Amino acid sequence: MKRRRDRKQAQGTRTPTRQVVRRNARWSLDFLADSFGALREFRILAEIDDCCRENLYLAADTSISGERVTRELDALARIYGKPGCIVSDNVLCAE
Repeated sequence: MKRRRDRKQAQGTRTPTRQVVRRNARWSLDFLADSFGALREFRILAEIDDCCRENLYLAADTSISGERVTRELDALARIYGKPGCIVSDNVLCAE
């Protein structure tokens, strides 16, 4: 009979995220996925300002490339100004 391996333990400690008190201090990127029945899947890119929880942009398509994400972020930076940092899945992307 095969022996089961132990689960890997997380290394390091987690630091709590700081609360945001002003607009454009931190934006969050999130990718969502859904499907039209069994026929076709699609993805949604949501870009949110964490201070006021305002949804800045939603992009829905069958495929969202990294090039398109940067193009949308550049367009949002022209409209709202550059954010202090960008977070995706609780990982700091830019500061």
